[in-house]
Amino acid sequence: MENLIHNPLTRFLIQAFLIIACARLVGLVARKLEQPMVIAEVTAGILLGPSLFGWLFPDTSAVLFSQDSLPLLKLVSEVGLIVFMFLIGLELDPKLLRGRGHASVLISHTSIILPFALGGVLSLYLYPRLSESNVPFASFTLFMGVAMSITAFPVLARILTDKRLLGTKVGALTITCAAVDDVTAWCILAFVVSIARSTGLVGAVWTTFFALAYIAGMMFVIRPFLARLGERGASKEGLSQDLVAITLLLLIVSSWTTEMIGIHPLFGAFMLGAIMPKGTGFAQSLAEKLEDFAVVFLLPLFFAFSGLRTHIGLLNSADGWVMCGLIIVVACAGKFGGSAVAARITGLKWREASAVGILMNTRGLMELIVLNLGLDLGIISPKLFTMMVLMALVTTFMTSPLLRWIYPPEELAKELADVPDRTPLPAAADVFTVLMCVSYERSGPGMVTLASALAGRSSEARRLYALRLIPPTDRGSFHMDQGPERQGATALSPLLSRAKELDVEVRSLSFVSPKPSHDICNVADVKQADLVLVGWHKPLLSQTVLGGTVYEVMRGARTDVGVLIDRGLAAIRKLLVPFHGTAHDKAALALARRLAQQVGADVTILHVVNPKRRSDDALGAQEMVDEVFEGQEDGELRKSKVTLKVVEHDSPADAALEEAGRGYDLVLVGVGSEWGLAQRRFGIRAEHTIQGCPTSLLVVRRYEPAAVPAQAPAPSQPMLSTALTAEPDRT
Repeated sequence: MENLIHNPLTRFLIQAFLIIACARLVGLVARKLEQPMVIAEVTAGILLGPSLFGWLFPDTSAVLFSQDSLPLLKLVSEVGLIVFMFLIGLELDPKLLRGRGHASVLISHTSIILPFALGGVLSLYLYPRLSESNVPFASFTLFMGVAMSITAFPVLARILTDKRLLGTKVGALTITCAAVDDVTAWCILAFVVSIARSTGLVGAVWTTFFALAYIAGMMFVIRPFLARLGERGASKEGLSQDLVAITLLLLIVSSWTTEMIGIHPLFGAFMLGAIMPKGTGFAQSLAEKLEDFAVVFLLPLFFAFSGLRTHIGLLNSADGWVMCGLIIVVACAGKFGGSAVAARITGLKWREASAVGILMNTRGLMELIVLNLGLDLGIISPKLFTMMVLMALVTTFMTSPLLRWIYPPEELAKELADVPDRTPLPAAADVFTVLMCVSYERSGPGMVTLASALAGRSSEARRLYALRLIPPTDRGSFHMDQGPERQGATALSPLLSRAKELDVEVRSLSFVSPKPSHDICNVADVKQADLVLVGWHKPLLSQTVLGGTVYEVMRGARTDVGVLIDRGLAAIRKLLVPFHGTAHDKAALALARRLAQQVGADVTILHVVNPKRRSDDALGAQEMVDEVFEGQEDGELRKSKVTLKVVEHDSPADAALEEAGRGYDLVLVGVGSEWGLAQRRFGIRAEHTIQGCPTSLLVVRRYEPAAVPAQAPAPSQPMLSTALTAEPDRT
């Protein structure tokens, strides 16, 4: 191992690789458990520290994370923290702090005062047992009060978005209280740090005076300048490199100023971000440029450094674990109890009040920042630091499962359904409903072209929905950009523009979805869709186009599913239907029949006969086609618009591809191995027909109730069903 490390830079690069890789791997598990990414990053840091990696491989750990390499790791992680605290300030919307009602005032103040008081009381027990003799009791008590009062505003915003709570009464109230808590806690922390760093009463007074002067200068001098800077950044030129450089210079100066004053550079970074103009798009553009590098590369280094300082082995006695448990109980009692009781006093039901308490008890990253400050200043010992880190992990980890238990989906649905009634629509039997699931912008125009042709020209007899599911994200700019509504509108804009050209009404839906296949099946059931249209994309690793989410939707949807491979579909005049007689082939032929009825498309049915088979195969195909086109009206359509073409070929898929090259607008084919279209969750062999087809292709899977397994995503989730049923129409 020593031979691989030639200099400090090489060691740092190896450390960074291990830290980021471990954080992302643990993140995969965290997402499965519906936990925020901060849980994974903190856990990865602890795993790489002396608590596990250093315990299992002490020699390797001593080489990779030697004591002389930690100052560089700490320095880079602190730079990352400065940038991250600036981003936290950018996320903070001043609108949340203005015009607060009685409920948010009471809850936010109670959720700070009660935990702070309980932290002070707990200090009476912890100080003689866990503190050094040279630490003033006042500094220790004030710090414990602040540490108990923290709420992780950025983590909370992501949890609310992922759980679809941000637009509810509980979500709006909680995010307002968390924003107030965040600002108040950092102001108190700045005061505590100034006291801890001062040499006496006179020094503390001067530190407070300079801090107030700094805040006044930022509010009345720098803020107007930033407003003009924001207007320039929102102009046609956009956010140039010069503007980014000016902002970073201001960030450096602000952080350096607060460090010189004695209240830590993180406060200066947060303050500059908080006063940035939020209404021009300047803050969002700036966040998009900075956050990926800061959050993906720099921030995990801070978590790893925190993990290296976390020694779970220090809790080597029953008394140590009892004290750790006591800290967790006091932290939950103060934050959860204070917030929940205050919310109940303001008139919320106990269920809603408990949800507010659970959410406000989330500590996450902000707690770790505070704890590292306390350890650096010598206010808390390494043993107490380890206990507090475990408390931060437990209180963050418990948020999602407790929220699901206290505030179940059906209760959320009642709030989401509190919207105006939509325009009455015809009965489901009188309309043809198509649900278009748009993952990429480029697939939208082709989808709506096909859907409008299938649904027909009568607006009373068609119902078209465009669904955009947004994966959960840890990016703060996502929440600054008004979340899923604006993101969904951007992705659906090409589809809606094409719908406007076709004079077709499309109702759009968009929301955050950690389980897209599950939610697609739910929406299809709620909207009583006759057909679910999904797009396609080239998989990153697998060669199977009909795999992943597409496979899960085709397997679990309780209606017919079509996968559109769009290669420039602009009009539907000439159709090809390769036909082998399976149920999926009949479903494809039924859609072709509908297109012939609605838009007068010419349909060619291709039946491939093996040269070695009996000649009456063609007669059997004719009978099956007649079954689809039964009735007098369909009989006339069959004579004028439909042609049955029988060819001999050893490979049905190759025969279909040869015929598809003769000028067809769209090929409709049932899923099945005979056409080289087997459904697989993952595969290394590409679907032959999809890869070789020269024109647009629709792969159809017919819904067969007996074929849908019990474990498939059942479209019965009350939260989504009720919410979508009551959602107003949008064009």
